[in-house]
Amino acid sequence: MFITADQITATNKANLDTLKGLSSKSFAGVEKLVELNLAAAKAMMTESFSHAQALLAAKDLQQVISLQTSLVSPMAEKSVAYGRHVYGIAVEAGAEFSKAFEGKAAEAQKVFNQAVETAAKNAPAGTESAVAVVKSALASSQSAIESAQSAAKQAMAAAESNIAAVTEKALSAAAAVGKKA
Repeated sequence: MFITADQITATNKANLDTLKGLSSKSFAGVEKLVELNLAAAKAMMTESFSHAQALLAAKDLQQVISLQTSLVSPMAEKSVAYGRHVYGIAVEAGAEFSKAFEGKAAEAQKVFNQAVETAAKNAPAGTESAVAVVKSALASSQSAIESAQSAAKQAMAAAESNIAAVTEKALSAAAAVGKKA
């Protein structure tokens, strides 16, 4: 099987289209992060000035302490919410890249399998055992790739679960500190 100039051109065009799509999705993710950061900065500035005004209006030390301690729990909750948003944006972008990678990997695997089949059909007589070994190695490598992809997906699911658990514990701890204060 010979590769023609048309095939190379088509492959390059498809790869460029994929790169364009992934670049657009990356830029969209960056836009989301910028929007989130601007909103968080604006909210923090507004809340900081409001809190400073409340502190200046405090009548005694007890009221100042009360204002300061009441700030801890909402700040922790907002930090966790911010982290969740950032994590969500990252997961979304990562999923797009994984999807594109898996599609390209499947496409490459298909082309390689076709090349092996064509080579096997055109192999000289007496090379059947060598062709069988190559096909067996190909099947084994495909199985290993699928196992690795499955393990990576399971690891991502476990990491997401752990992050959710840690987030909930952090919120609980912040709420407990806020109540004690």
